[in-house]
Amino acid sequence: MKRGLLAEFETPEAMLRAVTELRSRGYRRLDAFTPYPVHGAEAALGLRRSPLNWIVLPFALAGAAGGYLVQWYNNAYDYPLNVGGRPQHAAPAFVPITFEMMVLTAALMGFVVLLFLTRLPELWNPVFDVPGFERASIDRFWVGIDARDPALIRPIAERDLTDLGAITVAWAGRERS
Repeated sequence: MKRGLLAEFETPEAMLRAVTELRSRGYRRLDAFTPYPVHGAEAALGLRRSPLNWIVLPFALAGAAGGYLVQWYNNAYDYPLNVGGRPQHAAPAFVPITFEMMVLTAALMGFVVLLFLTRLPELWNPVFDVPGFERASIDRFWVGIDARDPALIRPIAERDLTDLGAITVAWAGRERS
């Protein structure tokens, strides 16, 4: 959320009630800022499950295949050694390194993809300029309505948020023209 209306609530229950009520009134581009994970916030906001695991899966499989291929190439094709009569291509011996390469590749690519999907690092956002918003990381709960929400009509939304128990209501970002 770069621009929009922010409302401050004292308790997570009040914030969840407000989000649920706002969604029932037609607002769809909502966000919540909380000092700790609030049970039920994802469902109240209507968020879907993250696609991260499906995006990382091909990288994990490629890492496992690459690890196995390197071992096979080195042990069975490029530099075969006859040690104790074991076969050149001993698949069970390749399992630990294959697994470790899968985990390493998935972890590294998962981190990169997470940064890309969340558009991080973001060093500054207009919501940081809202007075009192710094308490979102301490003890307050904030609900944001994105300026791009088609249902957002500022005076009506401000009244709705105040009626739902918001302590303060403020606009983040440049004013709409």
